Amino acid sequence: MNTELFEINDENRNTDASKEAIERAGKILQGGGLVAFPTETVYGLGGDALNPESSRKIYAAKGRPSDNPLIVHICRWEDLSQIVKEIPETAKRLADAFWPGPLTMILEKSDKVPGETTGGLSTVAVRMPDDQTALALIRAAGGFIAAPSANVSGRPSPTLAKYVQEDLGGKVEMILDGGQACIGLESTIVDLTDKVPTILRPGYITKEMLSEILGEVETDRAILPEGSSQTPKAPGMKYRHYAPKAELTIIAGEEKAVIRKINELVAEAEKKGLRSGVIATETTMARYNASLVKNAGSREKEETVAKELYRILREFDEEEVDVIYSESFAESGIGQAVMNRLLKAAGHRVEEAGEP
Repeated sequence: MNTELFEINDENRNTDASKEAIERAGKILQGGGLVAFPTETVYGLGGDALNPESSRKIYAAKGRPSDNPLIVHICRWEDLSQIVKEIPETAKRLADAFWPGPLTMILEKSDKVPGETTGGLSTVAVRMPDDQTALALIRAAGGFIAAPSANVSGRPSPTLAKYVQEDLGGKVEMILDGGQACIGLESTIVDLTDKVPTILRPGYITKEMLSEILGEVETDRAILPEGSSQTPKAPGMKYRHYAPKAELTIIAGEEKAVIRKINELVAEAEKKGLRSGVIATETTMARYNASLVKNAGSREKEETVAKELYRILREFDEEEVDVIYSESFAESGIGQAVMNRLLKAAGHRVEEAGEP
C-alpha cells in the first residue's frame, strides 16, 4: 500500500488543496480505510468508529490487543447523543469546560457503536479534539472517528508525522501532517459511569481541574501498577506502552543525589561499551556525562516536559543509545501524567538515588 502524505500548516490551511486533501481523507475513512491525523495531544490513527471492519483494521495496523478500547472522536456536541445511551449532567459540565480539548469521557454506549470499537465493553470513550485539521476531518468522515495513537503498539506515541510514517507507512492510506502536537501526551480519561467520576488515565486536564467542575473526583488505582488482570475500560491501563528500544530506568530522589546516581550508572554503562542517554531538565542537563543528554524542559513548567517526552524517546531510538536514565518528576498536576508515561515506558523500573 502506498501511503499519501499531505502537509497542512497555517499558510495553506484554507487553500483549495488542503480542503481537497481533507475531503479525500474523509472519503477514505467512509470507505473503510485508515487515515493518520494530527490532534493537540498526539497523532491519531483514524478509522470509521461505526464500522466494525475499520476498527479491526486499526488493531491490525498497530498490532494492538483487541480488548484495548478505542476512543471515538466527534466534532459536534449534538453528535454525542447518537453514540451514548444517555448524557449525564457531569458530561455536560465537563464538555462546557474542556471541549474541544484533551479530555476523554467514558459513558454507556448506544447500540450504534460496535463492540469492535469498544473492546467488547458496554461503555464508549469519547472526546472532541482541539485541532482544526482533526475537526475538519471528522466532519468530512461523517462525524465519528475511532482513533488510538498512530504508532505501533508499545512504542512512544507520535507527536510528529515523521514518526507516524516510520511506524505505519505502507499500512495506512493517508497521513495528514499538521506539525508537532502542542501538548504531546494523550488525553485525560475520566469514567462517568460510576457514582464518583474516576480518572483512568492522567493527562493535561488534571484532577484539580476536574474537581473544580465536578467536586469529588477519584483516581483509579490501576493507573500506575503494571499487570492488572482486569479488562481495561480505557486505553493504556493494561498493556505496556510508550517504550523506547533502549532499557529505560527512572532515578528518584533529591536533585543532587539523582545527578550523582545517574552519572555513576552512566560511567558503568560506558565502561561496558554501552551508549548512554539521559533525560534531564534545563537546569541539570549540563551536569551529566552521558553520550547524549536531552533537555526535557522546565520543572516550573512541566507542560514543557509533557510536550517533549515522546520526541526525546524517539530521538534516542534514532541515535541508537543502549541505556537511558531519566530524572523523575512530581506526581501532581500534569507531572502525574508525565510520570505515568515514564513508568510505563520504563516497565516500572525505578531506582532510588539515596542520600545526596
